[in-house]
Amino acid sequence: MSRCSHRPPCPGCPRFGEPGIDPRVAAALATLARANGLARPTVIDAAAAGYRHRARLAVRGRPASPKIGIFETDSHRIVDIPRCVVHHPLVNEVAAAVKAAVRKTGVPPYAERGHRGLLRYLQVVVERTSETVQVVLVANDTTHEALDETAAALRLALGQHVHSLWWNGNTSRGNAILGRTWHRWAGPEATCEPIGGARVFYPPGAFGQANLPLADRLIALVHDWVPAGSRVLELHAGVGAIGLGLAARGHAVVFNEVASSSLVGLRLGIDALAPEAQSRTAVRAGPAADHLDAIAEADVVVCDPPRRGLDEPLLARLVARPPARLVIVSCNPESFLREAATLTADGRMRLAALVPFALFPFTDHVETVARFERP
Repeated sequence: MSRCSHRPPCPGCPRFGEPGIDPRVAAALATLARANGLARPTVIDAAAAGYRHRARLAVRGRPASPKIGIFETDSHRIVDIPRCVVHHPLVNEVAAAVKAAVRKTGVPPYAERGHRGLLRYLQVVVERTSETVQVVLVANDTTHEALDETAAALRLALGQHVHSLWWNGNTSRGNAILGRTWHRWAGPEATCEPIGGARVFYPPGAFGQANLPLADRLIALVHDWVPAGSRVLELHAGVGAIGLGLAARGHAVVFNEVASSSLVGLRLGIDALAPEAQSRTAVRAGPAADHLDAIAEADVVVCDPPRRGLDEPLLARLVARPPARLVIVSCNPESFLREAATLTADGRMRLAALVPFALFPFTDHVETVARFERP
């Protein structure tokens, strides 16, 4: 992949063309590994072209000439990216179809100045097995009627590629992309991905990884680190992308999640398991810090926290009375390095394995998977 027609000014791939992960992060992880008697970590990566199966794009411009893309750095000037080389081709196809539907129906794109216009954002999720797309139109509105005609035009244009078509209402002035109000025009309530031996369901409001091929490999690694017969606690479980496969393989799994959309997907995934696997699962809804008592019953604790990292009460509990094995899937190297230092400071836990994933090629993002064990 030698060039991209959208650079500059598109800031989406600041390390475009560079292999591996950010050298500064690689050096920091190598230092951590060396301090814990481990070899220099080997970065796991894969082909970058077309890797993004999930995208959230801003819609701006005018009804006659809409633009769909991302904002320039530190601004709300949109960069139109119709030929993005890291998007799955269906993402680009949907963006082109949305532009045509906007021009056809005259829907005004959103403008921050004055908080005017209707269509704010576009979310696209590609379901791999069916090669169809879950499409969300995010509106500066409280009801879906003003976008009904646009949705109908889009559905007609995409034809058999439509998995489902959704409206989301977001009338806030902030930078949040999705609002709390939903309407489904067509299709199933969630995409479904076969991951780790289970069916994993993603409603449109739930978090999901954009790089599914590498996510498959990451989850397989975590599964390999769970000894046979282990009782597993998955904190920040999301829709259960890690834990559902463990339940299918015979483990007892307790899931913890706070986000309502993710809990919907998690319930769908549990319901899709075989009856004996379902009987080995339990769900604890709410913040992870509210369920610290569940750690005592687990042989393996898996944490996949948000960018801010582990909440202080959770980290303190893991340090004070560590489980036999702890697996952390971290999307923020800075928070992970702090947590690793804290977890190993008093010798109650040791860092046993460390694997970085280039989950977002050509960016500064690094997904770090680490295994900690009691000595």
